[in-house]
Amino acid sequence: MKDSEHPFFRPLWRRIAVVVICAGWASFEFYMGNTTWGWITAAIGGYAIWTFLITYTGPVEPKQERTSSPETDTTKPE
Repeated sequence: MKDSEHPFFRPLWRRIAVVVICAGWASFEFYMGNTTWGWITAAIGGYAIWTFLITYTGPVEPKQERTSSPETDTTKPE
């Protein structure tokens, strides 16, 4: 399981909030004159856009194991 598939990120508003926070922080860093940190945070925001908005598939649900009972088991010859 990847971290982007965590159930916390299932609601769209949370994924958008992560992207907006990264963009806001990058803007703040550029405003304060810290271009290095601005570009680093902008890169993180770009990755967040790619991961959470463009290619997001959601968490993978675990498959339930199929249990067979003697009445429904068709693998045994009678």
